[in-house]
Amino acid sequence: MSHSAASLANLDLATLAERLGRLCREKGVTLTCAESCTGGGVASVVTSVAGSSDYFETGYVTYSNAAKVRLLGVPEALLDQHGAVSRETVEAMVMGACRDSGADLGVAVSGVAGPGGGSADKPVGTVWLAWGDGKGAEAECYRYPGDRRAVREQAVREALVGVVQRLEER
Repeated sequence: MSHSAASLANLDLATLAERLGRLCREKGVTLTCAESCTGGGVASVVTSVAGSSDYFETGYVTYSNAAKVRLLGVPEALLDQHGAVSRETVEAMVMGACRDSGADLGVAVSGVAGPGGGSADKPVGTVWLAWGDGKGAEAECYRYPGDRRAVREQAVREALVGVVQRLEER
């Protein structure tokens, strides 16, 4: 974790959301999110900031594979081959969300929040996140400890930290 990531990880969600909003405004960037296991948690935190309509475009909660295909254009074959909790899926989710919404930057999240649904390859707490735009994305896999609530909260935090880091690099 970079020094910036370490310092961002210590901020509360409200402060992270405020920093994200300030950076979006400064850089003229619009934002979208495509969420599965977090169920809209990222969008909720982002829009908790007054005036977020200046930069927050659209949030997608695509919990089912059918919704990922229908709303974000994730290819069914990709889901069949790699599953919903995969690098390929979150990258396709974030690119689809940016293309559909017209947003400049997006974040996508898909994981196994638990308590069930885990496997040997993808145990409970496995969450893939991707950040990108309509042309490309980069993804990271995380393994979060704790119960369903804890996994979801950690994924929301990491999604926001990743957006802030990318905005700071622009």
